[in-house]
Amino acid sequence: MMPGQRLQDCRSLHLNEDNGRFALLAVLIILYLLCGAAVFSAIERPSELRAHGRWNGTLLNFSEAFNISLQDLNSFLREYEAANAAGIRAGALRPRWDFTGAFYFVGTVVSTIGFGMTTPVTVPGKVFLIFYGLLGCAATILFFNLFLERIITLLAVVMKAVRERRIRNSGILPPGIRHDFSAYSLPGWKPSVYHVMLILGLSAITISCCASAMYTPVEGWAYLDSLYFCFVTFSTIGFGDFVSSQGAAYEYQSLYRVANFLFMLMGVCCIYSLFNVISIVIKQVLNWILEKMSCLFCQRCNKANVLLGRRNAIRPGSKGRQGRLGQQPDSDGPCDSDTEGRRLSGEMISMKDLAASNKVSLAIMQKQLSESANGYPRTVCGSSRHNGFSGGVGALGIMNNRLAETSNSR
Repeated sequence: MMPGQRLQDCRSLHLNEDNGRFALLAVLIILYLLCGAAVFSAIERPSELRAHGRWNGTLLNFSEAFNISLQDLNSFLREYEAANAAGIRAGALRPRWDFTGAFYFVGTVVSTIGFGMTTPVTVPGKVFLIFYGLLGCAATILFFNLFLERIITLLAVVMKAVRERRIRNSGILPPGIRHDFSAYSLPGWKPSVYHVMLILGLSAITISCCASAMYTPVEGWAYLDSLYFCFVTFSTIGFGDFVSSQGAAYEYQSLYRVANFLFMLMGVCCIYSLFNVISIVIKQVLNWILEKMSCLFCQRCNKANVLLGRRNAIRPGSKGRQGRLGQQPDSDGPCDSDTEGRRLSGEMISMKDLAASNKVSLAIMQKQLSESANGYPRTVCGSSRHNGFSGGVGALGIMNNRLAETSNSR
């Protein structure tokens, strides 16, 4: 079998990149869930058993002290649980379904936080919630995506201004360059995705710490509980064990509720942007893993590598070997270029190749940040197959388009 035909058969055996990435991510998420379940079970299960023991002892003592059967006592507790679900509490709490309470509720619905402390109990309310949430959640996700674009644009402008100021102060720029950095672009410079991730992470930490400093004295929570509430809320997990602004009255109540709303809005937007940036890095890691695994189980690729005679040798896609085979280079093949051939073959790669791979993995955010700062037109390539991405929706769709442009430009 000719080497060229062997390589063509090798390409036909490769797993579809999109399906491979999806399957790999699904496996990693399942492993992540199993590890998380094991950790939380080991941490929380003993406390749950102790709480059950204390509660059973309390019920038994109460039943004996007041001569009430356990059956009647449990029936009373079920009635209390139903009242609790309807928003009735033993302490003094704000009304759940006045206008301000209902506004707080719909805010948790459209933001997908869903604390669960207030839920509709009537049939018309449940039916209306289905249609209201369908439209409201979609509109809020669109708002978050537009916020993501603008926060990235702002960060790009600020980071480019800082970069240019440092260069200007160092005396590298020619004397004729105007001080308006929007009229001048730094050739070859792109902000790092890790810098954006760091800035968003620090912003989320700052907002959470400031909000916790407000919640601790006002709500009477421990500071660590306030931080826990901020993460659960800003990430839209919304367990409902801690819920802010539920008291019947607060000192400076109007000011507190406005501040609570602003902190939640800023926190949710910031964490949403941070999650999207982290997801881009995760997708790049998945691409790197797939590249390492693409030829690992391909026996013909491994046989072809044996013929090369040494590690890190040039693949058959190189100019010299391709010239001898009388074949034209194929840029779409999985094992064509020198660097890609070494990475996909399972052979050892040099530190230079590893650094180049890491540089390419940053391109998805760098391209967008650079274009946002320089004001370039956002043209979207018609095909993103060259880079391992295939479209997408929402924030990831925006990033995938940037990645397609980056791949074609390279």
